[in-house]
Amino acid sequence: MRTQVAIIGAGPSGLLLGQLLHQAGIDNVIVERQSGDYVLGRIRAGVLEQTTMDLLAAAGVDQRARAEGLPHDGIELLFKGQRHRIDLHGLSGGKRVTVYGQTEVTRDLMEARAAAGLATIYQAGDVQLHDFDGASPSVSWTQDGQRQTLQCDFIAGCDGYHGISRQSVPAGAITEYEKVYPFGWLGILADVPPVSHELIYANTARGFALCSQRSATRSRYYVQCSLDEKVEDWSDEAFWNELRSRLDPEAAERLITGPSLEKSIAPLRSFVAEPMRFGRLFLAGDAAHIVPPTGAKGLNLAASDVGYLWHALREFYADRSTAGIDHYSATCLRRVWKAERFSWWFTSLMHRFPDTGAFGQKIQEAELDYLVKSHAASTALAENYVGLPTEW
Repeated sequence: MRTQVAIIGAGPSGLLLGQLLHQAGIDNVIVERQSGDYVLGRIRAGVLEQTTMDLLAAAGVDQRARAEGLPHDGIELLFKGQRHRIDLHGLSGGKRVTVYGQTEVTRDLMEARAAAGLATIYQAGDVQLHDFDGASPSVSWTQDGQRQTLQCDFIAGCDGYHGISRQSVPAGAITEYEKVYPFGWLGILADVPPVSHELIYANTARGFALCSQRSATRSRYYVQCSLDEKVEDWSDEAFWNELRSRLDPEAAERLITGPSLEKSIAPLRSFVAEPMRFGRLFLAGDAAHIVPPTGAKGLNLAASDVGYLWHALREFYADRSTAGIDHYSATCLRRVWKAERFSWWFTSLMHRFPDTGAFGQKIQEAELDYLVKSHAASTALAENYVGLPTEW
């Protein structure tokens, strides 16, 4: 078997890259260790920056996102029992975000790939990457008891934090930076109307809370919890009571509860691996970086990586130029570290840390008060939240 670009991972970043390359006439094969149903069943983010929406449009898969997604022009910050709105649209020069579940993005991309008859190999066992430091890389895997090999020009590692792509890089060739936060997010997905038409980020003495949504009838809620909590110890009733205790009186009164469709606890970390290119292997998305979900940057960073890689590979095949390839890592990392900074800052501002104490809580509230009353500070938050400009 041979292709031009072998893509490891059939999550949204791998699928988006495959669709963009297909639109550019570049042959690609996706190799995924899980089943398609497993990939589609993962519950993830749901806030898309304009850059991500533009890339979905370039891939020809934005129709349902535009028809069913919910454009959001602002967010609300809740502290000291009161909500304050940040006008994202007005402060960022007309930009907005779109609430549309990552599961739906994945579904749209899967359907587009199937309709185009493009090759995706699911349930590939023992995936291995070979010779990406030379001119003839390849990928091998086991399926139905048989060892398969795919020759290619380039390998795109879009297989996440635990994937084989980053693990295949020699230890001396990569530097990793990491911060692990001393808490997690207990999240619940339920078919209930959102408590507000815009997201609410809450800083309270009981800890952080987030009121988000996936549609006009499906809500996603989170509360900060300790790392030793177990999801089975949280009944639906206990979650709803805890969330209600962290909301302002009006939101608490409007909160509609219901049975959970999914409930989980996610730890929070910041992580970056440098560089993001090793010969003919490129890392993209969670394979190269993780952000705490507070700033809604994970999927959007993955999409921007894919955009840079798509432009670089298109330039290589159309013009035989390696300029985009050579600058891929440095270009991505400039954006990555800015998003890491914003996500770290927003997480630090909104959460209750073990050593916060009464003084730390007052400092957070003072910074939040400055943030909502300063045009300059609000503008900086809005510009980062909707996404910084791309360089392509």
